[in-house]
Amino acid sequence: MTNSSDAIRPLLLTPDVLRGVYVIVPAYNEGECIETVVRELSAGFPNVVVVDDGSSDNTSSAARRGGGLVLWHIVNRGQGAALQTGMDFALGRGAQYVVTFDADGQHQSEDIAALLDPIVRGECDITLGSRFLGGAADVPVSRRLLLRVAVLFTRIFNRVRVTDAHNGLRAFSRRAAERIDLRLDRMAHASELLDQVRASGLAFREIPVRIRYTPYSMRKGQSARGAIRIVIHYLLGRIFP
Repeated sequence: MTNSSDAIRPLLLTPDVLRGVYVIVPAYNEGECIETVVRELSAGFPNVVVVDDGSSDNTSSAARRGGGLVLWHIVNRGQGAALQTGMDFALGRGAQYVVTFDADGQHQSEDIAALLDPIVRGECDITLGSRFLGGAADVPVSRRLLLRVAVLFTRIFNRVRVTDAHNGLRAFSRRAAERIDLRLDRMAHASELLDQVRASGLAFREIPVRIRYTPYSMRKGQSARGAIRIVIHYLLGRIFP
């Protein structure tokens, strides 16, 4: 697999492929940075869909200034619900490829080509971004430890061997996206999604991606206490589906 985005971009980012790519950005009170994130995405992808999950700030207007199409939840339902809303909308619009992308500025739009490459080639239907493939020197120690525990949890409970957990940068073929049906509205959706990836029987692959750690993204990220709540929510969702 070629990791250089320069090498794969001429193959992937043709007008036909671009028309079929929908980038879904769930956002809650991200007015501080969402315009920059959406503007960066819109420079390369014509279909950027921001799902404003009941924000109380200027997230919607800032996302529109960046060039995104905005969907809106009247109340805050959680990232899982926002992703499902965005995926349903994209499929309804004829999306051939669906990409999920976090709103806090930690992902880099240049990595999307690498996630799409094996899907467009027909080698797999799902790609999952991993900050740990090829090294992760910039991951803060506290975040690294939390993520390692999350990976262990994923391997035990989801029975999916991955090197990164709760990485919001992912890509799906249309047939894979059609099989995703997130019922856990909040952050436990990431574990639920891996259950559905495994149950689908479709081929998936992890792809190296880069994460930008800034004071803002660290402030918005999960704490150890938040991670415990996610685990409880996920386990309850399995017991009482």
